[in-house]
Amino acid sequence: MTTEICQVWPEKSAPLDNAALIERYWRDKPGIRANFVASADGAVTVDGASTGLSGPADKRVFGILRMLCDAVLVGAATLRADNYRPVVLSPERRAWRLERGLTEYPHLLVVGRGSDLAAHPAVARAPTLAGIIALDDVADLTDRQVLCEGGPSLFGELLAADLVDELCLTVSPLLAGSGPGRIAAGPPLPAPRRLTLRHALSAEGMLLLRYARAPAVS
Repeated sequence: MTTEICQVWPEKSAPLDNAALIERYWRDKPGIRANFVASADGAVTVDGASTGLSGPADKRVFGILRMLCDAVLVGAATLRADNYRPVVLSPERRAWRLERGLTEYPHLLVVGRGSDLAAHPAVARAPTLAGIIALDDVADLTDRQVLCEGGPSLFGELLAADLVDELCLTVSPLLAGSGPGRIAAGPPLPAPRRLTLRHALSAEGMLLLRYARAPAVS
């Protein structure tokens, strides 16, 4: 049985099917969108990995975000900690992408070094692996639809470089306690950056939030 996801803001809705979810998360311009899950008390991991915070609704949105992007961006540390596998999409989602002029699969870009893939031969041999790039090269990706899946150090570096256009954040109904870090790590920002809430969805106690960069004030 598919987990029901309903919109609770800006207006309430009946359960959303996949077409409605695609509409909620569709972007009509390029940029970097980050996707994270965190506990209600702000933890980014449980037992060292983010998988313990996820659930059916979060995974459903996760799949849609991957379907919509040109490339998935991930840090080498997250690649190791979360035991990444090649990007996989159903035949229906691959057909959806091809009909819209996208590649059959989004490319997987790893921020790190070639040696970071040595322990992950399944990923290293994957046809979706587009390459291993340095952090300084991420700015060159802003003309594409890029989905950053972490981890916190990479997200923190992207924030410091002012490269993040959107944040999709799932708040899991769990208390993880002290210890785990936040979704961003690294250099502090000179000042907080304001976001605009685009929507809030709910499913089985989870909140699925979509934030976008607030318009610049002239």
